[in-house]
Amino acid sequence: MRPTDPEGHGPVRYGPPHPGDGLPVLPELAAVLAAAAGRAESEPVGGGAALLEAACGYWDRRGLSTGPEEAVAAPGAPALLLALTAALGGDVLVPRPCAAWWAPYARLLGRPVFHVATSAESGGVPDPYALLETVRRVRAEGGDPRLLVLSVADDPTATVAPPEALHETLEAATDEGLHLVSDETWRDTVHAPHDTVLLSPAEMLPEQVTVVTDLAGAHLPPGWPAAVARFPAGGAGNGLHARVLDVLTALGARIAGPVAHAAGYALAEPEPVTARIIAAVRLHARVATAAHAAAVGAGAVARPPQAGRHLYVDLGPLRAGLSAHGVGDAQDLEDFLAARLGMPAPGGHRFGDDLGELRVRLSTGPLLAGTDEERAACVTSPSPLELPHVHRALIHLKSVFDDLRDEAQRWETPR
Repeated sequence: MRPTDPEGHGPVRYGPPHPGDGLPVLPELAAVLAAAAGRAESEPVGGGAALLEAACGYWDRRGLSTGPEEAVAAPGAPALLLALTAALGGDVLVPRPCAAWWAPYARLLGRPVFHVATSAESGGVPDPYALLETVRRVRAEGGDPRLLVLSVADDPTATVAPPEALHETLEAATDEGLHLVSDETWRDTVHAPHDTVLLSPAEMLPEQVTVVTDLAGAHLPPGWPAAVARFPAGGAGNGLHARVLDVLTALGARIAGPVAHAAGYALAEPEPVTARIIAAVRLHARVATAAHAAAVGAGAVARPPQAGRHLYVDLGPLRAGLSAHGVGDAQDLEDFLAARLGMPAPGGHRFGDDLGELRVRLSTGPLLAGTDEERAACVTSPSPLELPHVHRALIHLKSVFDDLRDEAQRWETPR
């Protein structure tokens, strides 16, 4: 930590929140949770039979045949990743940037974490040549890389890695004997599912990939922690499954009974759940597109968002104007933009990028903030960006970026 950092800038305790959807809880889902509120018995470690059966059905519908003996449930993806990291041992490889919660769990276990560059087109999946170089360098220095965590539908970049790029990276990982954890939290939030090909690494490498899905991505509110993992079939997968259950047992990582009941209902994907997911994805795609246009129109750099409820913005081109406000790194930018925008704007250093790079992840959920009635209207409106509270939020976002552009132009050195 830099000496000038106040305590509130800690990288773990004050990490960025999960990008919520900013919408009221689906009434049918709330009713299921309420009906189970009187349930006194504890959910077994790893999930009860009903929840695991629902998880298997979820994966079966996505082309990943799964048996209950290959599935585990836990109170959130972090518990699963912690258990997997402990069970696999060795050093951990992650893309740069990556989800803010990946690296802390490895470091908590005393495991070195090595960031690997991604391609210019998409985040979440390391460049294959950079991966090979990193693995060989780590081994030459006495390290023991065993685990690669990646995400095809990515947080923080909101991109979807193309299958050909994923294939090359998986080939490199196979050559180096790495086990892969595929974080598929955002796979059901692809903005244009008919135009975007999303392939799970488990479809390409069924014997080397464990899939982790946090249901806060599309199926449950973030305040109801539940996640599921799918292990490879066969002896190696069975052994890993057993070791993960041991770790979860030691942690007492059980899903609360009512939440498990709601998770099973959501994973079964009845019509109310699928309709809400489709509507929410469509809504956030529109908001993300508008936010992207505001940022890029002001001279910032950002990949077009393809999934999730966020976008990743590089304000390096506006550095001259930001410097006039005392913004010299990502932490300064986080503080400055959060105050200007009135919403969280976690800096890129939270996601493994260099502190000196002026990057932030912006979430679309806060742009829907309003009364319960206003937020509910966002789901049903044919023109949600024209709703007064959303329109005001987007205008404010655009004005902040436009001001930064004007200030940068004012402070640029004349040529």
